[in-house]
Amino acid sequence: MDYRAATAVGTAFGYATGTTGGGSATAATPTSNAQLVSWLGDSTARVIVLTTMFDFTGTATSAAGCEPWTCSPNPQLAIDKDDWCENYEPSATKTTITYNSGGMAPITVGSNKTLLGKGSSAGITGTGLYLSGVENVIIQNIRITNINPEFVWGGDAIGIDGGQYIWIDHNYIDHIGRQFIATGYGAVTHTTISNNVFNGQSTYSATCNGCQYWVLILTGDGDQITLALNYFYYTSGRGPHVGGTSGYTQKIHIYNNYYVTVLGHAIDPEVGANVLAEGNYFNVVTTPVLAGVGAAYVPTTSAQASACSSYIGRACQVNAFLNSGTVSAASTSALQALDDSYVLGASVMAASAVGAYVQANAGLGIVN
Repeated sequence: MDYRAATAVGTAFGYATGTTGGGSATAATPTSNAQLVSWLGDSTARVIVLTTMFDFTGTATSAAGCEPWTCSPNPQLAIDKDDWCENYEPSATKTTITYNSGGMAPITVGSNKTLLGKGSSAGITGTGLYLSGVENVIIQNIRITNINPEFVWGGDAIGIDGGQYIWIDHNYIDHIGRQFIATGYGAVTHTTISNNVFNGQSTYSATCNGCQYWVLILTGDGDQITLALNYFYYTSGRGPHVGGTSGYTQKIHIYNNYYVTVLGHAIDPEVGANVLAEGNYFNVVTTPVLAGVGAAYVPTTSAQASACSSYIGRACQVNAFLNSGTVSAASTSALQALDDSYVLGASVMAASAVGAYVQANAGLGIVN
């Protein structure tokens, strides 16, 4: 088939407005793992079209580990990466772990790249993607799966440590040992995470309830991220975790996401976090928002929604809750931090429309 006219579908919005990825570069489909790695990592502007799953599982590798959780059934074990077991779980029983090496060697992605899946069966299994100090990257319509789901520190699906103009859209991520998406300490700005499916259903879990705990962690010094129109289900934490390092700050706009069967917590604002969450639908979510030390504004009444006008120039959309925990998060300092044109200009639908919209439009095979 001829993919010469292939390009990312739609236009980046939110903080990622202006992102073009590989732009008008001639689209090409890699024929081997080595070629995919080479194209993603080089300095050439590229539109890379995947038509199948690329397997980077690697070889079985044994290493020291521990058993940090004693719950049942099927708790995750932990790889002793950087002496994590000794530093954070010193009383945990030590063990030897055999994992797939690919998960610990993510594929480096350079600047000016579009990685685009064709149909609903294209992507990467066994390893993830790593972006560091890059700009102008689009990742759209791919599945990332099977990265050592039994083991904490088994690998992230997408890791970003510094970068700007990044659009992660219409992907499907599941069966990951560590984070679905993680930012490091470098600022990740002008970035939007949209229309993705984060499927946390797993045999193995840190919370022993079949739900992925490690979902999104956004900790960069100056992170500026839109999180919109995503489908989170069967998770138990970090949806997202924001902040956590003294002296660092983050600006995160969370809207029109559909949270379903979150048997733990969803949004977790820690030190440095500035979060506006509006127009989201929480459907069977034990704790929609943790009472962290970060600043979060999560309107639950029309009065709170109207109060946004004094800070961001428009009313917010009220969040909706069905069989979910209560929320008390109305820090106006978060609104003050998010007073910018991206938040003002966001097209936020009423929460009542979110469930049907996200289920029909998130994930694979919708845009390409």
